[in-house]
Amino acid sequence: MADWTDATALIVIDVQMGFEDEERFGKRDNPTCETNISLLLDAWRAQGWPIVFVQHDSKEAGSPLAPGSPGHDFKPVVSGACDLHVNKSVHSAFFGEPNLNGWLRSHGIGTLAICGIQTNVCCETTARMASDIGYETLFVIDATHTFDLPIRGGVISADQLSRTTAAVLHGEFAQVVRTEELVG
Repeated sequence: MADWTDATALIVIDVQMGFEDEERFGKRDNPTCETNISLLLDAWRAQGWPIVFVQHDSKEAGSPLAPGSPGHDFKPVVSGACDLHVNKSVHSAFFGEPNLNGWLRSHGIGTLAICGIQTNVCCETTARMASDIGYETLFVIDATHTFDLPIRGGVISADQLSRTTAAVLHGEFAQVVRTEELVG
């Protein structure tokens, strides 16, 4: 078993083909998200640090993220080996299988770097829970993206949602960082 006691685990959340469905999800922000995830994966692999892929198994009828659908597959950037593959059907990666918290604890990992899709949904939920159960959490804001959110009387832009998530998380639940801070 690898000695990862001082390592930071990279948690790559829901980077799946189904999120390419702009008709369903709407306009997205951060076109460099996938490039930044690739940079993070390369850096983690160079260090020999743990990588966790999280995949959403939607139970919603007709969801592009349902197991067996083409949208369930990871995007090409999420390739190569990972140290743990978690499947989940809720927002937090900590409620997936196999048990993420148990695996991290059994490997002595106390710090997480979170990236993926959607910034303000599964990534934010996982970061909040990570903080609450005692992990030092890095939220790699430029390696996440989200979508415009229609609301009664208008739309909250994806960019505004991402900035709000960063503001809410930073200092309270996580340290919000950029890819270059972790790979530079």
